[in-house]
Amino acid sequence: MKLLFDFFPILLFFGVFKLAEVYQQASFGIATTYLGGLVAGGSLKPDQAPIMIATVVAIVATTLQLVYLKLRGRKIDAMLWVSFLIITVFGSLTIYFHDDTFIKWKPTIIYWVFAVAMCVAQFGFGKNLMRQAMETQIKLPEPVWKNVGLAWMVFFFVLGIVNLLAAFVIFKDNTSAWVSFKAFGINGILFAFVIVQTLMLSKHIEAEEQA
Repeated sequence: MKLLFDFFPILLFFGVFKLAEVYQQASFGIATTYLGGLVAGGSLKPDQAPIMIATVVAIVATTLQLVYLKLRGRKIDAMLWVSFLIITVFGSLTIYFHDDTFIKWKPTIIYWVFAVAMCVAQFGFGKNLMRQAMETQIKLPEPVWKNVGLAWMVFFFVLGIVNLLAAFVIFKDNTSAWVSFKAFGINGILFAFVIVQTLMLSKHIEAEEQA
């Protein structure tokens, strides 16, 4: 359930974009009517409507996540606050300048912020953020925890580069393909990394339990 909650804005962004792309004229009418006053120059092109509407929906969805957690009295993770701030800023720039460049940079900025935060915490303050997040589920030797933290730092940095390559090189001028890659390709890479790391850590987990 938590996994679905975390990925809710991403899935909604993908679904709304694809639906708006299919019904481009209708989405253009909606975007012109409700977003025309928010964009520089006050006018949009029909092919810009899907990314505009999907971006607004993603901002609203992330906001609703925060409101829901607040109303339930639950703690809001720092990562969610970071995601909210970045999607709001870069999403607003996308809408105002009606330019998808900003929203395409958004995932990379998030991944790099995570990587830098983990690096500063681990090497600057001696706090392993991955250990804090995972230690209640698994027990590992101290040297292994350090490697886990380092692995996630590198992974997030590389994932940010992968997103830029997909957005501005591989799928340049093809926003639809990038949206699909963002929803399934990047998340597929993330899940694959988690599986590989779990397999690599399994022997350490068993050794720690036997000890």
